[in-house]
Amino acid sequence: MPYSLAWSQGSGNAQSYGMAISHIEDSQKTFGSAETDIPNSPDQYYINPLGIQSLILSAAEFGTSTVLTTDSLLVLSANVHLQASNGSSSILTMPLVQGMAFVTGQYVNLQPNIQSSVFFGSVTESAQPKSGVFKYKITLLDGHVWLLYAMPTSGIDPNFQLVSSTLLQGSANWYGDIQIAKLPDDSMEYLYDDAAGTYPTSGTVAGYAEDSKAQYSLSWTKGGAYKSNSTLLMFALPHHLDSFDSDTAASVTNLTLATTTSGNSTAVIADYWVMEENELPTSLGFAPWRPANSSDSTVNLTSEAIAAIQNVSATEASQNMSAQTNLNSMYYSGKALSKFAQLVYTMHDLADQPDLAKTALLELESCFEVFSNNSNIYPLLYDTDWKGIVSSASYVTGDSGDDFGNSYYNDHHFHYGYFLHAAAVIGYLDPTWLTNNKDYVNALARDVSNPSSLDQYFPVFRSFDWYHGHSWAKGLFSSGDGKDEESSSEDAMFAYGLKMWGQTIGDASMEARGNLMLSVLARSLQSYFLMTSDNTNQPAEFIGNKVTGILFENKADHTTYFGTDLSYIQGIHMIPVMPFSTLTRTQQFVAEEWTTYFADGAVRDATNITDGWKGIVYANFANINPTAAYDFFTQDDFDMSWIDGGASLTWYIALSAVLGGAPS
Repeated sequence: MPYSLAWSQGSGNAQSYGMAISHIEDSQKTFGSAETDIPNSPDQYYINPLGIQSLILSAAEFGTSTVLTTDSLLVLSANVHLQASNGSSSILTMPLVQGMAFVTGQYVNLQPNIQSSVFFGSVTESAQPKSGVFKYKITLLDGHVWLLYAMPTSGIDPNFQLVSSTLLQGSANWYGDIQIAKLPDDSMEYLYDDAAGTYPTSGTVAGYAEDSKAQYSLSWTKGGAYKSNSTLLMFALPHHLDSFDSDTAASVTNLTLATTTSGNSTAVIADYWVMEENELPTSLGFAPWRPANSSDSTVNLTSEAIAAIQNVSATEASQNMSAQTNLNSMYYSGKALSKFAQLVYTMHDLADQPDLAKTALLELESCFEVFSNNSNIYPLLYDTDWKGIVSSASYVTGDSGDDFGNSYYNDHHFHYGYFLHAAAVIGYLDPTWLTNNKDYVNALARDVSNPSSLDQYFPVFRSFDWYHGHSWAKGLFSSGDGKDEESSSEDAMFAYGLKMWGQTIGDASMEARGNLMLSVLARSLQSYFLMTSDNTNQPAEFIGNKVTGILFENKADHTTYFGTDLSYIQGIHMIPVMPFSTLTRTQQFVAEEWTTYFADGAVRDATNITDGWKGIVYANFANINPTAAYDFFTQDDFDMSWIDGGASLTWYIALSAVLGGAPS
């Protein structure tokens, strides 16, 4: 971000084998058909065009034998290398870092080819902004202006010549750096001039929390001839700007470039940014909770509410836990373990049923230990290539899609977040259980969100993207539209599970990371995924959908991978409805979403939903109308088919009651 890069591999008008660079303006987005059943008829999707090769970093030596390799795959960056053939000592290296203002190519003994499939209109050599920095201003036939800076290691003029409408060629056997940036406004040119000659090579995340306040930083290591006396120019996303500390905010410029799916990015002159989150959800626990009452964690249930809970809890606790939890799916198993954990917690702490809860807890412990003993249907494996814990399902069946692609790292935060939550509840109610299970649960946490580069067995933050402020669900699968995430709520579920597991085992650092991730998620999800009517980051033609559906790096599509029913599309951003839901899903958002989709007479009137999504929708409704939700869940003729396999009626009654729905 904010650029899109693709290895051209002989495609396009330029037939180049270099790295193609594009930047998409909002005006270039393509929109799907209007969903006329939804109020204001929002468009179903929008997508940014692929294959535009505005400028291409390449070399005269590149052709059909060119190979691409990568190294240094880190949390915010990766290095990409192009060589004319395997083993060639002549190489083009590009350090790709989130937020970089320039696309930088480091040339070693190559003849630079700067190509364009959009066609060069004019190329003008400009005065050197700094000694040893050669500058060219390029206008393409689409009218867009780009800047090129060349910094030869030897100091020799790269002597770029416009050979054709698709080729700008430099000197042979050249060594040095070439930087390319898009110029949206001539008045901003000086910012690029000042920053030229330095570029980020990698990024680091750090954070600190105390009580309900936290700071986290993104900082970058630098390369380039001017790295010692130039400050980086980096692009920030909207949720960054909203949380910058005062010093970082003072470095914000007026230079903006659109991103593909995250609104406008804004250039910042700084080698590191500091963001603040001053309302960490430290009082959030296992019980129903509201941010507005975050200082008061007391739960008081009326006798009527307790009776309503007790009326169903014993029956739900007597279900066959093993049959529901020991499945051939880490996802569905985790959901069931978490469901029963929340049920047992509700019975023990909220509904005055300690004896029944103890009996159910013992069965739940036995079910969990099937997994911690790794004797589940598809035991987990440690993968030495990508350094992670994966299901053996695809290894056994040969089907890469088994268990939603867990063997290929799809959805690990979705799957393991449920296990963390279940373990947190069990350990809270029975600390002796932790002795034999703590290492297993910690391993799942490390797989998804190991915070330390000193941990040799797992990468740093596999799923959570500290630049975008949320996780990605895509694993080891290629995708023309980049990474994606479908369930924003299950993203938050992992952070919540991490927080609560840290709290249970007394790991204050883990608990603080979970709190910070929840706060950052609340900010980013409300910026990009959960769209109120005043959202300015997603296109106006799209925000009426209320949720993005599947958010990719290159498109947003108001649908799901498993069906197009509107209760699915909205509901996948609700599940599981848990104590954290009121943090990420604001009352304004829930009210707008309910009116749009689920109110009486609306396009997907909640009374007409007939499956487990009905319970999810009404549990979500408790955020704004707990009385109506409570009345729904306690009705005499309640149909248990309205409860999803990952939820319990016991919890939903308690949730709506504590949020204010039970009669006094």
